[in-house]
Amino acid sequence: MVYKLSASLEAHSSDVRALKAPANDIILSASRDTTAICWTRDPSGAAFNPDSVFRPGSAYVNSLAYLPPTSDAPKGYLVTGGQDKLINIFRLGAGADEPEFRLVGHSANVCALDVTAGGAIVSGSWDATAKVWRNFQLAYELKGHESSVLAVLAIDEDKILTASADKTIKLWQQDKVVNTYTGHTDAVRGLALLPDIGFASCSNDTEVRVWTFGGDLLYTLSGHTAFVYSLSVLPNGDIVSSGEDRSARIWKNGECSQVLTHPAISVWVVATMPNGDIVTGASDGVIRVFSEAEDRWASADDIKSYEDTIARQALPSQQVEGLNTSDMPGVEALATPGTRSGQQLLVKNGEVVEAHQWDSLAGQWQKVGDVVGAVGNNKRQLFKGKEYDYVFDVAVQDGAPSMKLPYNANENPYTAAQRFLASNDLPMHHLDEVAQFIQTNTTGVSLGASSEYVDPFTGASSYRAGSGSGSAPAPSGNYVDPFTGASRYQGTPSQPIDDASAYQDPFTGASRYQSAPPPAAAKPKVIPAPAVVTFKQANVNAMQSKLNQFNEALANEISTSALAMYPEELAAVDDAFAVLSQPSPDVSLLGDAQAEAVISILERWPTPQLFPVIDLTRLLAGHCLNLFRSPAQKERLFSALYKAAEWGAPWTPPVPKARETNVLLVLRTAANVFQDGTTLSTEPWLTKLLDGLSATPYTLLNKNQRVVLATVLFNASCVALKSPIDPAVCSKVVSLILQALQAETNDSEASYRTLVALGNLAYARKAQIDPALKESAATLLRGLPTVFGEERVRNACQEIAALLL
Repeated sequence: MVYKLSASLEAHSSDVRALKAPANDIILSASRDTTAICWTRDPSGAAFNPDSVFRPGSAYVNSLAYLPPTSDAPKGYLVTGGQDKLINIFRLGAGADEPEFRLVGHSANVCALDVTAGGAIVSGSWDATAKVWRNFQLAYELKGHESSVLAVLAIDEDKILTASADKTIKLWQQDKVVNTYTGHTDAVRGLALLPDIGFASCSNDTEVRVWTFGGDLLYTLSGHTAFVYSLSVLPNGDIVSSGEDRSARIWKNGECSQVLTHPAISVWVVATMPNGDIVTGASDGVIRVFSEAEDRWASADDIKSYEDTIARQALPSQQVEGLNTSDMPGVEALATPGTRSGQQLLVKNGEVVEAHQWDSLAGQWQKVGDVVGAVGNNKRQLFKGKEYDYVFDVAVQDGAPSMKLPYNANENPYTAAQRFLASNDLPMHHLDEVAQFIQTNTTGVSLGASSEYVDPFTGASSYRAGSGSGSAPAPSGNYVDPFTGASRYQGTPSQPIDDASAYQDPFTGASRYQSAPPPAAAKPKVIPAPAVVTFKQANVNAMQSKLNQFNEALANEISTSALAMYPEELAAVDDAFAVLSQPSPDVSLLGDAQAEAVISILERWPTPQLFPVIDLTRLLAGHCLNLFRSPAQKERLFSALYKAAEWGAPWTPPVPKARETNVLLVLRTAANVFQDGTTLSTEPWLTKLLDGLSATPYTLLNKNQRVVLATVLFNASCVALKSPIDPAVCSKVVSLILQALQAETNDSEASYRTLVALGNLAYARKAQIDPALKESAATLLRGLPTVFGEERVRNACQEIAALLL
């Protein structure tokens, strides 16, 4: 029998992180919205309704457990753990707001809970320990893991399993380790007991493993394409897993029998009911129940609506393995059955690339989304099995074989240049030259940068280290390094190219490149320009040094010592810098610890000391946007950023230097947030951001800030090309664009980026632009070429004016 949607439970306003289903008519849930809810089934059908809402505190609730009924608690106890480091125990059915018991002992987020049959509580924490509590008192502590304990499982009253971010699983006999299980290659996130067999584990390495308690690995379940977060076991012994690939998967006899795709980024947790129903909690805040029993299925209309919602999901092309549109089949390929559940098939339906998934129980392909950002035949080039917008042939020396330089338009040129030099064992002092070559030869696809705008973090131009002292004043208009206070970088003037079709060797200056130069006769269209411009370049070592310097100063002063980083925050920040300092950061090593640490520090540190923290936040958002995944967390993040930049304070000139730097870095962070996967709906964080930008006096922003503000608007327009945008949000963005275009009279780069943002919205969302705004835009477009005489501005104005007609 196939599992189908039975019920959707909607009351949480943020990610559902923990679930228990101790009976067929009870579901317990915990969420990042700071609440836990007890749901009870409606006697008249399959629906569940909130029976009690518990508020343990003002922090995320990340874990829960259920203590069975006792004489003191006829309905049992709800146990919650979370970001506040506390374990709270509520009596179910008591209607009390305060917990009956509160267990204190962990020094970091309590992220895992379980209970023994005898009523002992087992907890796991980011503090790298697990604890066993009996009669609501600490019995003993389990110390031995080198990193966060992410899952705990009570085998019996004395045997406990723990799983950790250190990639290991440990079996404990009371407080002594009796076995350590190794084999996972990344953090172990979940555990489940398999009677008469052993146990199962799941990991960030995308695998589910089944073990005996003796340490033998029986088999591995492979099928997930991203982190696997949670496991549960059905009454018949089948395993259910859930993870970051939008799915929960049912495993029967070592094979995936069904994939339950969700309209959410992450399926954080899965639980099973005694009757065999499956319960999931996801990043969209919704709890869903799936049933194999037809009499518990939702109505046909509700199931059809749910399947349609899944089919409408947009899947970024970067997330689809092996995307190659040159030999992609058409929809006729869907007539051929798949070979296993979860098998994916990409087909071209006209100009749209669709993703379908085989459901072996239903015997059909299920559409799971449209692939956005995929392009048609002959528009991309293949290199080592991957598609790129450009693959240049580079001859470094006369007579030597050419080398391939692959590049995608949405990449930072410095990242591509660094990858090319490293893969070909070439000296890194050529980095600026190669990056400049990429920028020169991809104009028309990526946005150009003004030669006057020099920014060491963004890679918008060429840079070489300056030799001046840290106290030297920066020339007017140049970037001031917030970590040294000086202009530490100088732009390298690019050499003019006489022939527009020539490709210069970045090492010799000779024309040694052959690619597919654009035809000279036709001017390339500027609109649409879909590739976001991110701000990922940074001197990570200098940033870390400055942040640690400020932290030590706070810690050594009695009046500010309470503001210094806590040990878990310091560890999380150090881990973030270790990852970000790598040439190709492995963002899978970053998680909630880093997100929580930077937000907490932003919320309490003094303004003058915040710029390295804001800049770290910028890098985290740029490299790992999913780190700040929920609307509630984004709202908290932007509230902290706006406070850091004193956005609500009067804008009285001259703006203090510290505030000027913080404003610049906040704008860069905002630009990095607008990437594939960002939702342009009327969420509080986005409303806060747009309202704040609208209230900013443009004329008081310096040149660098204006370019970054233009990039924020441009990146928002790139997202609108691929994803729906709320009409109210569209109007606010267009209004901001027109304000900036009207006020900008000096910097052509800021004006050009803003102009292209208007073009993207006119191209994709013309019907959503208010007629009055269209008229204002048309008037501006007629006047801009006289303000900036550049050809790119004239061409863009002509294109956009035609789109607005």
